[in-house]
Amino acid sequence: MEGYDRVFGIIEELKPSWRGELEITNAIQLMLDRGYSVGYEVLEGWWFDVGKSDDVLAVNARVLDEKARERIEGEIASSKIEGRVEVGKGTKVLNSVVRGPSVIGENCLIENSYIGPYTSVGRNSKIVNSSIEYSVILEGAQIIDVERLEESLIGRNAKVTKNRERRFIRLNLGDYSEVSI
Repeated sequence: MEGYDRVFGIIEELKPSWRGELEITNAIQLMLDRGYSVGYEVLEGWWFDVGKSDDVLAVNARVLDEKARERIEGEIASSKIEGRVEVGKGTKVLNSVVRGPSVIGENCLIENSYIGPYTSVGRNSKIVNSSIEYSVILEGAQIIDVERLEESLIGRNAKVTKNRERRFIRLNLGDYSEVSI
């Protein structure tokens, strides 16, 4: 096992702490116990502690500002793409508006929706009849019939659907969550 594989192998073995979090110090100790070489490197540039949802959203915006580029590899039909937008392979954007900087991963469905600036959508996600802005949507998430979703983190395979009228929603959902609003 090399570098990243070792780290992620160790992380898979960790149990959450009393705070419900995987602790980096426990991962480092386990690596040392197994005789792995552990070191450090001083990096130039910016750094954020992403321990809170607002921090994750701020980092997402910063990364999109610096890295997002115009790249369309999926299918765009009856839609408007504005600014630096990346659309992954196998993704369909149908009758929608996507405003950059934004990134939409592979094999997504964006239909009758608005994806606003500073939004990242993970692969295999489905967004239908919804409006999303300044948010991070992880892989496999579904957002259906949500009038307006802002400043939100949606975890892997989470599902958000609307069942009554609301004008603004803010959510922080963990992996495999499901919410009907």
